[in-house]
Amino acid sequence: MEPVVSVIVPNYNHAAFLQERIDSVLGQTFQFFELIILDDFSADQSREVIERYRGHPKISHIVYNDSNGGSPFKQWEKGIGLARGEYIWIAESDDWCEPTLLDNLVIGLRHGENCVLGYVQSTLVGRTGEVLKRTSHRKLSEYFAGPDFIATCLFPYCLLCNASMALFKRSAFYGVSNRYSSFKMCGDWIFWTEIARQGNVFVSGKSLNYFRKHDGDVSTAMYATGQSFVEEIRALSLLRSAGLIDYDLLKKSLAPRYVQYLGLKKRFPAGVQQEIEATFFAGIRSGDARRISMSARIALLKAKTARRLGL
Repeated sequence: MEPVVSVIVPNYNHAAFLQERIDSVLGQTFQFFELIILDDFSADQSREVIERYRGHPKISHIVYNDSNGGSPFKQWEKGIGLARGEYIWIAESDDWCEPTLLDNLVIGLRHGENCVLGYVQSTLVGRTGEVLKRTSHRKLSEYFAGPDFIATCLFPYCLLCNASMALFKRSAFYGVSNRYSSFKMCGDWIFWTEIARQGNVFVSGKSLNYFRKHDGDVSTAMYATGQSFVEEIRALSLLRSAGLIDYDLLKKSLAPRYVQYLGLKKRFPAGVQQEIEATFFAGIRSGDARRISMSARIALLKAKTARRLGL
């Protein structure tokens, strides 16, 4: 019997988290899955951890790269190429989940008409186990037409903020371009946009996924240096030029980011500031750019005044 879900664990130097990750996959209440473990030439003890699971009946593939591929998305593609399931779950190697995650998502996707994507809510966990943030949804269960989901849940900010919280149809992957693969942080934002354009989306309000913030994750370093703004601007420009979002959605996405940038810009190197400012409004009409800039400066001034007054 073919598996319903192909679970792909792409690992790189996450030996400290791998056992919890793999055990949380194997412990799912929904058991019609295969597990594909990929290691991208880790320099830690990842292989030792992975080898403990060799021979497990749920594991269909264990693949070690001979050199580092340089992008997690190459590992996604390799895993999907090996997959046999109707659905794909990218279970990132430093995350873990509740036992009912797959049950919740498979049922949700199958009950909806032409559903190509579904996700649960996530908890962001810090280095010492502290809860830093929880995503939420207004309903315990909701279906969206693809365009409505894109406009409300992916922009201005991507609410599907962690790949491990999502399940998508394998067939939909083959309708996605390779645009996402050149990004370090925003590739999944583009990926989910292209997936959602192909059908409907299921959103569960249940919090069943956990992802970690730690020194080794890519996004932490990019936020600290300002490179997150550089990549987000590039991603938005690409999405607009490819016709994946319209002009109004582009403006809606740039405006809050400019407020954030103005509040943080002094922390970033001068070269990064110049790069951001040279490209921020490249795809925006001059009048709209002036309005966004002025609104952002007023918002920032109000926030500073409120802090000084203790409001």
